[in-house]
Amino acid sequence: MDIIQIVTLGIIASILYIVLKDLHGPFAFVIILVTGLIILLVVMKQLGSIIQLIESLGEKAAIDGMYINTILKIIGIAYLTELGANITKDAGLGAVAAKIELAGKIFILLLAIPIITAVIESILNFLPST
Repeated sequence: MDIIQIVTLGIIASILYIVLKDLHGPFAFVIILVTGLIILLVVMKQLGSIIQLIESLGEKAAIDGMYINTILKIIGIAYLTELGANITKDAGLGAVAAKIELAGKIFILLLAIPIITAVIESILNFLPST
């Protein structure tokens, strides 16, 4: 399924949602939820090649595998957080969406601490000691 099919699916689901939301609200939301999951599954199939490319570039640049894995985890958390927040916003639960976004930011910060520490240590190593 390429991008044209994904966009078409999204537009059709949106139109169905608009038509059905007043008549069958819960069913309309299920249509949006299923559409989001279908799009997520299609995109996840493409992630394998992207991850392999990033890992091979990391190996060529002699970057520690821990850093590459951490960056991939951060990217994954960011996308999952956005997906979860958008689904809850679509359900009319803005407060829950805000909490999901906050949790995602905190988890990203927790994962980034070793990278931030390594960068600061590298900078300190370049400074002349007094």
